[in-house]
Parts: sequence; structure tokens; C-alpha cells
Amino acid sequence: MQLRSLNKGRFSQYWQDNNQLFERIIEQCIVDKKIVDKKTILFRQGYKVDKLIVVYNGTISIRYQANNGRCFHLGTVDCDEHIFGEMEFFTDYLCQFDIIAEDVLTIAVVSIDKLYLSLLEHPKLALFFASAIAFDYQETLDILLKRTLYSICFNIAFDIYQHHLNVHPVNNFQKNYLEAERFGTTDRVYRRAVNELINLDIVHKVAGKLEIKDINKLKAFIECQEKFAK
Repeated sequence: MQLRSLNKGRFSQYWQDNNQLFERIIEQCIVDKKIVDKKTILFRQGYKVDKLIVVYNGTISIRYQANNGRCFHLGTVDCDEHIFGEMEFFTDYLCQFDIIAEDVLTIAVVSIDKLYLSLLEHPKLALFFASAIAFDYQETLDILLKRTLYSICFNIAFDIYQHHLNVHPVNNFQKNYLEAERFGTTDRVYRRAVNELINLDIVHKVAGKLEIKDINKLKAFIECQEKFAK
């Protein structure tokens, strides 16, 4: 979730009016600020969360590894005052994902004890957390449902279209095997799906990167796949 007020949702105006208050309360809960190296694991899957972390700017990636060895990468996120660990703070569950620094990052460490007391003292802050978490939950669930219920070809095409519209919450990877993990599949299956889209003249590769070749064919393919799935 972001500490910055979001210009959407039922409480958007309320957030904007109280954004300085929220940021001041969080600042009072910070116990340390430091620089971490690239590839530092900020949170580790399966471990207890004993702090929250604010990433002011820079890129992180989010990864889940199943017991059978398969990995799912949610993708990379360009941070702008993003806070991590908030879900586990409220649930007291073990960390669900690996959160990995993809750049050298300047981070702030938030004390869970201080945050707990601040929420009791300022109940308005709980509304801010609830609203921001709800947005993150629905966006993440939408990605996971599409990965589960639609074909790999559809998901790649839909992902490209979302980036074209500049509405995608996460970014892609440059390496094929990581892109395959982002779609919950293997490198071989991912490459086969990409070749199918290329053969349909929907996309093509420019300097090794997938680009839209025919936007109308791309939209028609997505619409057809959605209707077929229903």
C-alpha cells in the first residue's frame, strides 16, 4: 500500500484532506532509516513479521515459492512511499511472500508496537489502512484469478494491453524465465504462448522486447478469449 493519498475510492477526498496527518503518524512510528543493497530480501516468505518497511522510491519484486519448488512472481513494483508488511501486521500471520529489493533502496523501519498504539490513539488511521489494503487486495486477486482461470496466451496478451493503457499495477521482467514465473508457468510453456501470439500477428519482438503489432487484433483476441471462457 502507498502512504500517499489515492485519487480514487469512496474515501479519496478524506485521504487527501488528512494525508499530512497520516504521514506524520507513520513518521512518529519509524525507528530506523537505512540503505539496503540490491537483492536484499526485505521480507522472507514463512517468517514472522516484526516490523513494517517503508520504501520511498526504487523497485522491489514480489515472489512466492510453493513446496513443490514452483515459483510465482507477482512482478516488480516501482515504489513511491510504499509500505510493506501491513497485511501481516493486522493478521499476525507469517509473511506470505518474499519482498526483494531490485535496486539499492533507502528504507524506513516502522515499529509494530508504536504503530499498534498509534492506531488505538488515532482510529482514523485504521480507515486509511483498510481502504488502501482493500485496493491492493482486489488488484492482486484480479491478477491471480486471471492467471488461474484463463490461458497463458490470454494472460500475456491482457498484460501487454494493460501496460499499453498504463493501468497495470506491476511491471514485467526482462528475462524469459522470470516472466514465465510471473504467469505461473515454465519457460517452455511461456515461449510457446508468445510464439502463438506472434504467429497470430498480434505482437512482435523489437530489440528482444514484446511489442504490440496490431492493437485491433490484440483487443479482438482478448475479447474472444473472455467470451470463450464464459
